[in-house]
Amino acid sequence: MSIVLSIPIENAFLDSRKIPIVNAREADSKSAIKIGIINIMPKAEEYEKNLLFALGKTDHLIEPVWIRLSNHSYSSSNKEHIEKNYIYFDDAIRKGIQGLILSPAPVEDLLFEEVTYWNEILDILKYAEKNLASTLGLCWGGLALAKYLGIEKENYEKKIFGVYKTSNLLPHHIITENMDDSFYCPQSRHAGISDDVLEAEQRQNHLTLLCYTKNAGYTVFESNDKKFLMHLGHPEYHTTRLVEEYARDIKNNRKDVPVPFNVNLKNPENMWRSHSKEFFSGWIKTIITNSSV
Repeated sequence: MSIVLSIPIENAFLDSRKIPIVNAREADSKSAIKIGIINIMPKAEEYEKNLLFALGKTDHLIEPVWIRLSNHSYSSSNKEHIEKNYIYFDDAIRKGIQGLILSPAPVEDLLFEEVTYWNEILDILKYAEKNLASTLGLCWGGLALAKYLGIEKENYEKKIFGVYKTSNLLPHHIITENMDDSFYCPQSRHAGISDDVLEAEQRQNHLTLLCYTKNAGYTVFESNDKKFLMHLGHPEYHTTRLVEEYARDIKNNRKDVPVPFNVNLKNPENMWRSHSKEFFSGWIKTIITNSSV
């Protein structure tokens, strides 16, 4: 539908992608769904665009609330931008956020306890579980939510990297009901969770498994209390992102990174745009439903 504009540099990008913009001063704060976003991706100001595009294509007015962590250095990001436009979690609570996104982060090869901001994330997730309608974790963010639920990740010798055909396991679930029976989605990670572990969690009624990829395992799943939604892929990525990551990894002489599967490096195609729209729309519907309970 549209995005409540809170960061000036968003304007040109959103306009170019045909996402309607509502000025924060003009927005009806009662109708906007406030989504807190913990953005810990490198070059945070660039990654913002991916989430703005994904949220802006849903059927609701979305007000992003950008959240900074006390224990994260943001070394590759524009510090002035972070200080000016990001707030701490306590301030985000006061703004009335209803849902929360935990972004990916390039730390999946580390133990969670080795991540400098892990304890801060734990405190935020404890609050979110009790007080917010739903929290979405993307890639490492999804693994972090699983860890909070007591589900351990495993590291891979070779990166799962590319655009993978994915099966919709529950086409009548609120998250997946408008998705195709199969769809494509980018994957870019050095870690994941084994199928056996996730299937055991579902048998114990801890999780609902929603989507499966033959070469990447279960990629979308939800806690049975609907509080946490985990997507281990990147439905928010722009078309050329995997090509850019591959060029970066080659430049850094990463030996564990294959050529991205199912990606034309010279002329990449976006095969996941509709999946992104339906996934984020389903998540927003979950927030609305949980908020009314």
